[in-house]
Amino acid sequence: MPALIFDCDGVLADTERDGHLPAFNQTFAEFGVPVHWSDADYAEKVKIGGGKERMTSILTPELAREIGLLDDPPEWGDTVQQWHKRKTAIYTERVAAGVMPGRPGIRRITEEAVAAGWTLAVASTSAEASVRAVLSHAVGPELAERFQVFAGDIVPAKKPAPDIYLHALRELGVAADDAVVIEDSANGLQAALAAGLATLVTVSSYTVQEDFTGAALVVSSLGDPGGPASEVLSDRRGLHPSPYVRLSDLAEILQTAPGASAAGAASAASETESETP
Repeated sequence: MPALIFDCDGVLADTERDGHLPAFNQTFAEFGVPVHWSDADYAEKVKIGGGKERMTSILTPELAREIGLLDDPPEWGDTVQQWHKRKTAIYTERVAAGVMPGRPGIRRITEEAVAAGWTLAVASTSAEASVRAVLSHAVGPELAERFQVFAGDIVPAKKPAPDIYLHALRELGVAADDAVVIEDSANGLQAALAAGLATLVTVSSYTVQEDFTGAALVVSSLGDPGGPASEVLSDRRGLHPSPYVRLSDLAEILQTAPGASAAGAASAASETESETP
């Protein structure tokens, strides 16, 4: 059975600019931390995998002394945990308020995958509560129940390390050549490729200029009937999806992936034959 594995932030919803950034800044303000990330600052911080890791990046010895922490970096972990717990709560509130709708095509392609019997999962380095909140709003509570979610600190190394994808494959019981990933960042792409996974990239607010060498397909979004259309940015497999990406395009990525298993490719193809145009 083929599997479709989504990243969360930037893929299910364009969460970074309207969700994570204001949540980080509100958390810093509430804890009296004299840091406020601008849009340009955060464009650099998103290159760091994981929210706690992004928060830890501000903790110089000088700032630690200014906010009353001991001059002992190993002791800063508890403080960062407190900050991150509050940040996750703020972010989840923003998701619940409908600030970040699902990206074009996410719900549609999920419905297509369910109808075709594909396995569905999310693999993200964000906190699990945040991921589940975004997923539920992006595809609806009923479809969200179809997903297995692998998120947060369940693996030792975050993207661009392949750990989260290798963990997802083990838990799903799926071979790498029978799964396709949808990512939005160079870090995520490198993680998926290192796990042996064919990958489609849907660029997001902070990732448009990143290097997506190795992606099977790079698009502006998955697109939807009636708009917005999916703009193709790179198409190394010659898929030519237009005006939006379909499940059949993902099945073709599996069929043409180096090392794709004959059984997996045939299964993916046959399960999309009944799709209506």
